Amino acid sequence: MTVWLVSTAAAVTVLAGVRSTWSPCGLSMLATVTPLAERARGHRYGVTVTWFVLGSVLGGLTLGGVTAALAAGVRTLALPQGALVGAGAMACLTGAVSDVGLCGIHLPVHHRQVNERWLDRFRPWVYGAGFGWQIGCGMATYITTAAVYLVVVLGALSVRPWAAVALGGAFGLVRGLAVLLGRSIVDLDGLRAFHRRFAELGPPVARVTVVGQLAAAVVLGRLVAPWAAWTALLVAGALACTGLRRRARGTGPRSYSGSKAPSRPATPLGAAVPSAVRSASDRSGASVPDPASSPGAPPDTASAGVPDRQAANAR
Repeated sequence: MTVWLVSTAAAVTVLAGVRSTWSPCGLSMLATVTPLAERARGHRYGVTVTWFVLGSVLGGLTLGGVTAALAAGVRTLALPQGALVGAGAMACLTGAVSDVGLCGIHLPVHHRQVNERWLDRFRPWVYGAGFGWQIGCGMATYITTAAVYLVVVLGALSVRPWAAVALGGAFGLVRGLAVLLGRSIVDLDGLRAFHRRFAELGPPVARVTVVGQLAAAVVLGRLVAPWAAWTALLVAGALACTGLRRRARGTGPRSYSGSKAPSRPATPLGAAVPSAVRSASDRSGASVPDPASSPGAPPDTASAGVPDRQAANAR
């Protein structure tokens, strides 16, 4: 059973890392850590991305270390494997219910962005590694899906500290590598097109994440008892009906914070374009959207400031 629990936790970890890319912090990283933005700051994109990925993996290992301590604690309880797997199945069901918001149920979250002033004050390796660590540890910034909590819960229930550390590191790696999705953004048109396509993919990825959590609940529940698997399937049916009713009303899916997402995905371009890029575009006569005109822009995006080149080099 432990092998199944660890394997299921690994799949949920990947889903959590991928889904978290659509958080406000994930979106802002795909607007500020790009070839376009780094060139505007006078920095090298490859260097910043390398530090970002390293910081994200370190953040994931930090999360894994905390989870490993919890796994060691659970191990001392000497609980039956059936109880551990059953608890994992219930946790997966709870995560799916929370993500959909069935009956208004949502796990508590916090809304925190990375500090955009770091872009003005520090060198690329500092804000790259610092932003990466905060995003990689999963709990320091916006939490977009309950699957992030599942990484910790399933890792602790595995009672294998090494597995818990590996899960955390894998989560941090997925979150760090996501920044490479913006490697082709070299001009403003590319920035607009990328975020438009990326916003359209958000709702399908959210649905896949919920389905993945339900599948994990079914797999783990089946290991405990057939009735547990049937319970998971019944909950899956209830969640599907809830989603169909919302789609029929045109309200769109709910975000993890409990607010309704727009029925048509908006593009976070207004606040995503760095100020230095705006200045360059003004000199060339290109048109850049105004932040106030972009209702889909996430609050307090980390792209609000781009460091002055001379000030950055002086440090």
